[in-house]
Amino acid sequence: MSWDKQLLLRIQSPEGTKRIEISSSSTTCQLFEAIYETFNLNSFGFALYKQRNRKDEISSSKTKSLKTVGLKHGDMIYLCPLNGSVLFATNTPAGEPVSEAGPSTSSGVGTSSNKVLAVQKSFIKEDEVDQLLYKMDGRIERKKDDKLCRHNFNSKCVHCSPLEPFDDSYLKEHNIKHLSFHSYLRKMMSGVDRGKFLALEDISCSIKTGCKDHPPWPRGICSKCQPSAITLNMQSYRHVDNVTFENTQLVEKFLNYWRVTGHQRIGYLYGYYEIHSDVPLGIKANVVAIYEPPQDSSRDTIRLLKDDKADVVNEIASSLGLRKVGWIFTDLLPDDIKKGTVKYTRNVESHFLSAQECIMAGNFQNQHPNICKYASSGSFGSKFVTVCVTGDKTNQVHMEGYQVSNQCMALVKDNCLLPTKDAPELGYVRESSDKQYVPDVYYKKLCLLNTIYLESCPRSIAYLRSLDRNGHF
Repeated sequence: MSWDKQLLLRIQSPEGTKRIEISSSSTTCQLFEAIYETFNLNSFGFALYKQRNRKDEISSSKTKSLKTVGLKHGDMIYLCPLNGSVLFATNTPAGEPVSEAGPSTSSGVGTSSNKVLAVQKSFIKEDEVDQLLYKMDGRIERKKDDKLCRHNFNSKCVHCSPLEPFDDSYLKEHNIKHLSFHSYLRKMMSGVDRGKFLALEDISCSIKTGCKDHPPWPRGICSKCQPSAITLNMQSYRHVDNVTFENTQLVEKFLNYWRVTGHQRIGYLYGYYEIHSDVPLGIKANVVAIYEPPQDSSRDTIRLLKDDKADVVNEIASSLGLRKVGWIFTDLLPDDIKKGTVKYTRNVESHFLSAQECIMAGNFQNQHPNICKYASSGSFGSKFVTVCVTGDKTNQVHMEGYQVSNQCMALVKDNCLLPTKDAPELGYVRESSDKQYVPDVYYKKLCLLNTIYLESCPRSIAYLRSLDRNGHF
């Protein structure tokens, strides 16, 4: 039948032209696979076009046939790499897998499916705690219910079978506000495809470079290279669920500077990450040492200075099996010197972290990305924590742990978010200019901030008020 006749197609790539023979009833997805095998490519990070000028793109689909998209015997197809993907590298060891998924099912340039396929996952070395959590089952065991279970001890029923680590009822019952990151991954991989096409994408607020369809910004922009608008919302997971200090002397020694001078202080937290058993598949940052870098501080401000010893400190920490896991700062104002109390300034009526502190936390988190094999770029989010030392409701010195969301990290990374001068709880989103395009930022309720448990402090619900383009609620 004419429907099943063989087609001879010419594929022109940056490395030359090859021919493939394929049935006209084959899908475009099978065409991508045939080209991948014929050219012996490193990844599926490429697009196919009918025209040399990258017009009439052929999208990868499992339903569209070659005849449906208008391909005929003898047609020339043009292969173009996406986003600088290295398709023809010769230094990849023979026989080693480069990607773990099939071709993209989306026709857009730079889609998440295409990007994740270009990552050489087998060469990504994740943190030790992540490797241990991948090996864990993660399910929450339940005992036999004497009232509801009607079976022997060797059986399980709906009332006593293990729960998934992302089970909503269990999280609410144990007052766990955020999923752990690995519980979030298990949830994403619980579908029919078992996470085969799971692609974690860091948010980008900048224009994608290299678009040939128009002049560069500000003379032109299109939907392919324009960053999407951002709607601020609460992040359902957090990368770190608990922060502990090895001993109380660490914090006491750190606070001595404020007690003597009345000036605020910043320090870097050095330690390691380990499994946190109180949260399903949770991670805990264990702090072993606090390093105080050169800084110029006063009662209300802190300015970090150039640190010539930073590399030496990091090298010593690495030799001891430690790493930089976060930063700590004080915001303490004396209330009654005789009683030793401090003012309670950070609360729902004011703020928990100022916009400037959120920007600084986002900057630190961008400097310390979380290595993840499911991310197209090789990293996703951050395990870097923020600890604020301030006063609580009883006017005692109190610590709170936070992490800003991936949305805040993206806004900070692309220089879109600014602090305000008069109101510390408010931030300001830049307006687009000739030098920088800034996407629209919307909000529903909250939030850019996730609260982290601290071993010595009760949990509190903290958030940063979301902001519109003009810095208003």
